[in-house]
Amino acid sequence: MERFEQKLLEYIQLNRIKAELIHFNQSCRSVAEAAQAAGTSPDNLVKNICLIDKDGNLIVAIVKGEDKVDPNLIGTIFGTEPPRIATPDEIPAKTGYPCGGVPSFGYSARFLIDPRVMEKEVVYTGGGSPYALVKIASAELVTANQGQIVRIRI
Repeated sequence: MERFEQKLLEYIQLNRIKAELIHFNQSCRSVAEAAQAAGTSPDNLVKNICLIDKDGNLIVAIVKGEDKVDPNLIGTIFGTEPPRIATPDEIPAKTGYPCGGVPSFGYSARFLIDPRVMEKEVVYTGGGSPYALVKIASAELVTANQGQIVRIRI
């Protein structure tokens, strides 16, 4: 288990989040790779898109694996200009996790969850490294990150 996975596991245990951290011997960097590793349909995966608002704050848009985030919708929700996609250097600096392994909770951010994520009883999300996933009930995900359920997909 990598140190970032250990950090996430400790967060899960400390906060009594009902979730399972699963380490794989193959990459889970893309939705296709993650689905293959987990032996599940890509439809059961969510991705965490890191965005930065005009004040430098982190917004994490959580959408189903096949969906795309619409920054314009997020700007409309907040009544501000659309946030921009975080750079590869900003993602670990803001989340504490490497690109390709960012979880849906466990760090300071404003979490937005697309309603299509809630259609699934259980989802898989980033597990702290490109070789791990977290299996979690969608309702528990909302509890874990205090996310706002709002349409953010194109």
